[in-house]
Amino acid sequence: MPATERAEELAVIAARAAADVKAEEIIALDVSEQLALTDVFLIASGKTDRQVIAIVDAIDEALHKVGVKTLRREGQQEAHWVLLDYGDIVVHVQQAEDRVYYALERLWKDCPEVALPADLHDRVTEDGPAEDGAAEPTA
Repeated sequence: MPATERAEELAVIAARAAADVKAEEIIALDVSEQLALTDVFLIASGKTDRQVIAIVDAIDEALHKVGVKTLRREGQQEAHWVLLDYGDIVVHVQQAEDRVYYALERLWKDCPEVALPADLHDRVTEDGPAEDGAAEPTA
């Protein structure tokens, strides 16, 4: 049975919140066939411990606004890999080097991706224009 609609909605809310604070490489995986405990893993990266904490706080605030409370939180003090368990979804926010080392996407490669809105992937980054090559308007 695939991930519930509610889990997918929560993943999108969390992904948007992460993107708003410049999280990178945001993906969602439907792990419902593999795990009985949750439906979706959302994975995002930050460059520093401060950014990881900012991403975690933004996700927590966004989900709290829609009535979802954190069931479990791990790793926030070290801020290299923070796990947030919301029941329907589990969020992993990792620093980039930890993301490469632990390679959760590779570990869960048999799980299908949950479609996230295209605008999450098309945002302009500090390094340049959006993926489609369109430059941001100048003032």
